[in-house]
Amino acid sequence: MSTPHNAANPGDFAKTVLMPGDPLRAKFVAENFLEDPKLVTSVRNCLGYTGTYKGVPVSVMSSGMGMPSIGIYSWELFKFYGVENIIRIGSAGSYTDRLNVLDVCLADSAFSDSSFARIQGGCRKHILKPSKKINAMVKKQAKKLKIDCKMARVHSSDVFYGDPSMETWEQLRDRTGSDCVEMESFALFHNANMLGKNAACLLTISDSFVTKTEISAEERQNSFTDMMKLALETAIAL
Repeated sequence: MSTPHNAANPGDFAKTVLMPGDPLRAKFVAENFLEDPKLVTSVRNCLGYTGTYKGVPVSVMSSGMGMPSIGIYSWELFKFYGVENIIRIGSAGSYTDRLNVLDVCLADSAFSDSSFARIQGGCRKHILKPSKKINAMVKKQAKKLKIDCKMARVHSSDVFYGDPSMETWEQLRDRTGSDCVEMESFALFHNANMLGKNAACLLTISDSFVTKTEISAEERQNSFTDMMKLALETAIAL
């Protein structure tokens, strides 16, 4: 079956899907890392591909930006396409000098003020956890690959352009206990919890609130190779 947001057929997706926000990052992963990648959906340009990595089927599909968007795509993959594991591969802004530009980090929790989980499933928690199974495998593969993968609490925000007169980033950091900020993982973790599936979030730091450094949009699209390799090695080991 297809959905209003996904034109793939049953069986088109592998059990594990890597999920960047950017469609062009999904295309980059498919074309540079997967063998014989097949475009299985392109509705609204949220591109989805399935191929193999070292002989094991793996899919990659973009989620778009924000919790409502990843909420739709991850729910449909879990609910209608038989996907068991989703590993978000995204970018984040660092709230701490412990996480520098191009560092790779793994979410050990996600904090959000969002109403997404409450409205979708009655969950009133502000902190949600990823899959212990996937996180343990990420750590194992990072050690094998000699990738310094740092643990982090992620702040999942509904707002990109916040008003600093309401709350500064330092106040946000201290209130939420977060190390970095992005806009998707809280909703992904909620959907996985609701449906008895597995989800994790790997991030590459693209900018720092502390040092005021950042990388370009093209670099965000193409240069996160350590994160991509770590996610792929994790996917085939699950």
